[in-house]
Amino acid sequence: MNIADRAALYGETFRVLRLGGRFAIFDVVAASHRPPHFPVPWAHGPETSFLVTADEMRAELSAQGFRIASWTDCTVAGVTWFLERKHERAQSAAPPAVGPLAVMGPEFAVATVNLRRNLSEGRAALVQAVCEKP
Repeated sequence: MNIADRAALYGETFRVLRLGGRFAIFDVVAASHRPPHFPVPWAHGPETSFLVTADEMRAELSAQGFRIASWTDCTVAGVTWFLERKHERAQSAAPPAVGPLAVMGPEFAVATVNLRRNLSEGRAALVQAVCEKP
Protein backbone atom coordinates (compact mmCIF):
# COMPACT_ATOMS: atom_id res chain seq x y z
CA MET A 1 0.00 0.00 0.00
CA ASN A 2 2.95 2.34 0.40
CA ILE A 3 5.31 0.80 -2.18
CA ALA A 4 5.23 2.72 -5.45
CA ASP A 5 7.24 0.20 -7.48
CA ARG A 6 5.60 -3.18 -6.93
CA ALA A 7 7.48 -4.75 -9.85
CA ALA A 8 10.80 -3.93 -8.15
CA LEU A 9 9.63 -5.20 -4.75
CA TYR A 10 8.24 -8.46 -6.07
CA GLY A 11 11.11 -8.94 -8.52
CA GLU A 12 13.80 -8.50 -5.89
CA THR A 13 11.91 -10.75 -3.47
CA PHE A 14 11.70 -13.43 -6.18
CA ARG A 15 15.40 -13.03 -6.96
CA VAL A 16 16.60 -13.58 -3.37
CA LEU A 17 14.34 -16.54 -2.61
CA ARG A 18 15.72 -20.02 -3.11
CA LEU A 19 13.80 -22.46 -5.32
CA GLY A 20 10.70 -23.55 -3.45
CA GLY A 21 10.96 -20.49 -1.17
CA ARG A 22 7.79 -18.72 -0.09
CA PHE A 23 6.83 -15.07 0.10
CA ALA A 24 3.87 -14.27 2.35
CA ILE A 25 2.21 -10.89 2.11
CA PHE A 26 -0.79 -9.23 3.75
CA ASP A 27 -1.72 -6.07 1.90
CA VAL A 28 -4.39 -3.45 1.56
CA VAL A 29 -5.62 -3.17 -2.04
CA ALA A 30 -7.98 -0.89 -3.93
CA ALA A 31 -11.46 -2.37 -4.14
CA SER A 32 -13.04 0.28 -6.38
CA HIS A 33 -12.19 3.42 -8.30
CA ARG A 34 -13.37 5.53 -5.37
CA PRO A 35 -10.37 7.00 -3.54
CA PRO A 36 -9.77 6.07 0.09
CA HIS A 37 -10.53 8.42 2.95
CA PHE A 38 -7.28 9.83 4.37
CA PRO A 39 -5.32 9.67 6.56
CA VAL A 40 -4.84 5.88 6.69
CA PRO A 41 -2.22 3.95 8.69
CA TRP A 42 0.22 3.88 5.76
CA ALA A 43 -0.28 7.38 4.32
CA HIS A 44 -1.34 10.89 5.27
CA GLY A 45 -2.66 11.51 1.76
CA PRO A 46 -2.81 10.18 -1.79
CA GLU A 47 0.76 11.27 -2.61
CA THR A 48 2.15 8.41 -0.48
CA SER A 49 -0.57 5.80 -1.05
CA PHE A 50 -0.02 3.34 -3.87
CA LEU A 51 -2.96 0.96 -3.75
CA VAL A 52 -3.41 -1.47 -6.61
CA THR A 53 -6.35 -3.78 -7.16
CA ALA A 54 -6.18 -7.41 -6.07
CA ASP A 55 -6.11 -8.41 -9.75
CA GLU A 56 -3.20 -6.04 -10.44
CA MET A 57 -1.32 -7.36 -7.41
CA ARG A 58 -1.83 -10.97 -8.46
CA ALA A 59 -0.84 -10.22 -12.06
CA GLU A 60 2.38 -8.47 -10.98
CA LEU A 61 3.34 -11.31 -8.62
CA SER A 62 2.82 -13.78 -11.48
CA ALA A 63 4.70 -11.56 -13.93
CA GLN A 64 7.71 -11.64 -11.59
CA GLY A 65 7.66 -15.45 -11.67
CA PHE A 66 5.74 -16.36 -8.53
CA ARG A 67 3.26 -19.21 -8.36
CA ILE A 68 0.30 -18.25 -6.16
CA ALA A 69 -0.02 -20.97 -3.53
CA SER A 70 -2.75 -19.28 -1.49
CA TRP A 71 -4.89 -16.20 -2.06
CA THR A 72 -7.39 -15.11 0.60
CA ASP A 73 -9.64 -12.07 0.68
CA CYS A 74 -9.57 -11.09 4.36
CA THR A 75 -11.77 -8.01 4.06
CA VAL A 76 -14.79 -9.35 5.95
CA ALA A 77 -12.54 -10.67 8.71
CA GLY A 78 -10.81 -7.28 8.88
CA VAL A 79 -14.06 -5.34 9.16
CA THR A 80 -15.26 -7.78 11.84
CA TRP A 81 -12.01 -7.35 13.76
CA PHE A 82 -12.31 -3.55 13.68
CA LEU A 83 -15.93 -3.68 14.87
CA GLU A 84 -15.01 -6.03 17.72
CA ARG A 85 -12.24 -3.66 18.85
CA LYS A 86 -14.68 -0.74 18.69
CA HIS A 87 -17.15 -2.68 20.84
CA GLU A 88 -14.41 -3.58 23.35
CA ARG A 89 -13.35 0.07 23.62
CA ALA A 90 -16.96 1.12 24.20
CA GLN A 91 -17.21 -1.38 27.05
CA SER A 92 -13.94 -0.29 28.67
CA ALA A 93 -13.84 2.45 31.28
CA ALA A 94 -10.39 3.71 30.29
CA PRO A 95 -8.15 3.48 27.23
CA PRO A 96 -5.20 1.10 27.46
CA ALA A 97 -2.08 2.64 28.99
CA VAL A 98 0.13 1.26 26.23
CA GLY A 99 -0.95 0.78 22.65
CA PRO A 100 -0.52 1.93 19.06
CA LEU A 101 -1.61 5.49 19.86
CA ALA A 102 1.31 5.90 22.25
CA VAL A 103 3.73 4.93 19.47
CA MET A 104 2.01 6.19 16.33
CA GLY A 105 0.54 9.43 17.67
CA PRO A 106 -3.00 10.81 17.84
CA GLU A 107 -3.55 10.76 14.05
CA PHE A 108 -3.34 6.96 14.18
CA ALA A 109 -6.82 6.80 15.76
CA VAL A 110 -8.30 8.71 12.80
CA ALA A 111 -6.24 6.64 10.35
CA THR A 112 -7.56 3.34 11.71
CA VAL A 113 -11.15 4.62 11.67
CA ASN A 114 -10.60 5.60 8.04
CA LEU A 115 -9.17 2.17 7.22
CA ARG A 116 -12.25 0.50 8.71
CA ARG A 117 -14.48 2.94 6.83
CA ASN A 118 -12.63 2.30 3.55
CA LEU A 119 -13.04 -1.46 4.02
CA SER A 120 -16.71 -1.14 4.96
CA GLU A 121 -17.48 1.15 2.02
CA GLY A 122 -15.73 -1.10 -0.51
CA ARG A 123 -13.01 1.43 -1.25
CA ALA A 124 -10.28 -0.93 -0.01
CA ALA A 125 -9.89 -4.65 0.63
CA LEU A 126 -7.43 -6.92 2.45
CA VAL A 127 -5.53 -9.70 0.71
CA GLN A 128 -3.37 -12.40 2.24
CA ALA A 129 -1.20 -14.23 -0.27
CA VAL A 130 1.42 -16.92 -0.12
CA CYS A 131 3.57 -17.13 -3.24
CA GLU A 132 6.21 -19.68 -4.15
CA LYS A 133 9.31 -19.53 -6.30
CA PRO A 134 8.91 -22.61 -8.48
